Formats: sequence, structure tokens, C-alpha cells
Amino acid sequence: MSSTNNEDDVQPPQKPPSPPPHMSFAARGIHPPNFSAFKPRDIRIPSHQGMTSIAWNCDGKRLGAVGIDKVVRLWWPDKSVEMRSASTYAGGHSDDVDHLSWNPTHPDLFCTSSQKDKRIVFWDARQSRYIQALHLKHSPSHTVWSPTGKDLVCITASRNLLFAKFGPTGEGSGQSWHAVDREGVGAATCVTFNHVGDGMVVSVSNEHQIRLVDFQSLNVLLSTAAHVGGCATTALDPRGAYLATGGNDSIVNLFDTTEWLCARTITACDHAINALSFSHDGEFLAISSTGNYIDICATETGMPLHRVPTLGPSPTVQWHPSKHVIAYCGQSKVREGGPPPSAWISLFGPGAP
Repeated sequence: MSSTNNEDDVQPPQKPPSPPPHMSFAARGIHPPNFSAFKPRDIRIPSHQGMTSIAWNCDGKRLGAVGIDKVVRLWWPDKSVEMRSASTYAGGHSDDVDHLSWNPTHPDLFCTSSQKDKRIVFWDARQSRYIQALHLKHSPSHTVWSPTGKDLVCITASRNLLFAKFGPTGEGSGQSWHAVDREGVGAATCVTFNHVGDGMVVSVSNEHQIRLVDFQSLNVLLSTAAHVGGCATTALDPRGAYLATGGNDSIVNLFDTTEWLCARTITACDHAINALSFSHDGEFLAISSTGNYIDICATETGMPLHRVPTLGPSPTVQWHPSKHVIAYCGQSKVREGGPPPSAWISLFGPGAP
């Protein structure tokens, strides 16, 4: 079945503005939010499983989460984030859904993946039924869209890289998603595209290096040391100035993308890093780890600004695309004599519902 991801929906990637100089907030006339004045908004969901993936769509009007069953849940946070207000999407997967990611060019299009049923399923939030399902030979761990929304990179549970493309599959055929056989980069823990979409940063958990790879040829352009214990996650500053890397050594490095040298190191975390996310203006970096907290640090100085208490370790964290609000998720820990475990999603920051 053809997707509704039309050419008219796709906007060409824009070159990010030049970053401000390496100075404090006060020196640059910036007034950061008083993060310590806000409290997390926690929504608990009775479940023996945890939420594993949460993500904002490209205009920030919808928030999606998966993990506790075969169902996708979408919220309109400006209205409500209560469980009863969620729109549910089912029928695409035959087993638990692990990951959700939104098309970066269209606010209604997203995909989900399941390691157990080995499917990537494409959805349109305006329809209750899924658009298309790709059946894979390997178990997909998570997916990464290219900036154009026309290519998808899938990292499997066995650390293989798979590729899919939206377009015609043959002469006279309609446009749909189809797998693409490509040889080059063999394994990866995470993938981050550059803003143009012609290159990506690839890391492998048991390697101390990160690799810069040409997306078309998959040739490695540059390798640079990042973490002694292996690099677990990466994120690119929306201004294009820094690449953040997080490792099993609990350290976050900020690389200058001009010289690809480490500009500063953040040592605020006490646990292995799970995920990183830059705010829409590039001023703040949110760090989730295997600890019960999210750290928010200043990009230009690396200074810790606030530690957000969480109900348990969060596998992911993501800033709103235009507000200083983060979303994260997970599962509460079981304590003797305490309440049963629950899945949860949380929002934090000024303007969080």
C-alpha cells in the first residue's frame, strides 16, 4: 500500500545558523529558564513492562510513546497527557512495540518497530490503520530518519545496519517504503545524520571511536576517539556546532564539528549514558542515564544547571522542538513492600502540562 508521504510534504533541510561564541549566558544576554522552579509531570500506567520510547513530532503538537504492549499511544499535550486522553493505534504489530520515531518533515507520519515480530510499521496519525509494514530478517532495535524523510536507517538488535527508502519500486509502480541492500558500515549502536542528510555519525558500543560516514557510499571519512568504555549514544546540536557523545563511562563529550576535536567534557552524570538531546536553540543538553534522574547542562560551558528526579532510569529523553520542555519515559523500580511496578511517561520544563 502506498504511503501519504508526498513530495509536497517534504521540506528541504535548512542550514542552521552559526552558533554564538563560547561564552556564558550572561555574557551573551541570554536568560535561561529557572529549571529548579519546575517539577516533573509524571503519568503512571499500571504495567509490568516499561515505556521504552517517547518522541515529539516535528511541530511539537503530538507526543507518542510505545513499549508496554502492541499499541501506539499519541497525546496532544496542549490538551492533556492523561492516559484516557491518548489516541491508540493498533493492528500493525503482532507483538510488543519497542520504538517510535516521527518523520522529520511531516507532523502526521511516524514509524514503529518491534524486535519480536521483526517489523517496521509506517503510520499516518490521521488514519486508524497503518499505511505499510516492512517485514525484516533481523530484529529492529530502533530507527533513524534522514532529514528529508525519504530514507530510514534501522539498527538491529544484533547491531546490523539496515536501510529503507521511500519511492517507486519499479517502472510504473506507486511510491512506498522498500528495503535497500547496501554494503559498507557493518555494525552500529547509534546513528545520527548531519543536517543536510549526506553524512552520518556511527558509533558501536564496544568501540572507543565514533565514525563519520558518507551516507551515499557508506565510506568512513573520519574516525576519532570518544569513550574508553564505548560510545552508547550521539546527538547533533541544531545549530550544527557540536556533536555530543555519551558513553558507558558516564562521560559526555562535546565535539567541535569544524575540527572534530573534543571542545569540552561533561562529568555531571554518575551512571552510564543512555540518551542525549539538544534543545531547539542548542543552548541546553539533556542527558538520560541508568540513574534515576535527567541532567540538564549548558552547551556552551558544559556546566550542570539542574538534575530532574525521575521515577526510574529513562532509556531516552527528547526536547520539544520549540519549547524548553523535555519528555522521557521508563519503568518504576520494584521495592519490597511498595506499590507494583508501573510504566510511566514524564514531562518537565516551563509550559509542561
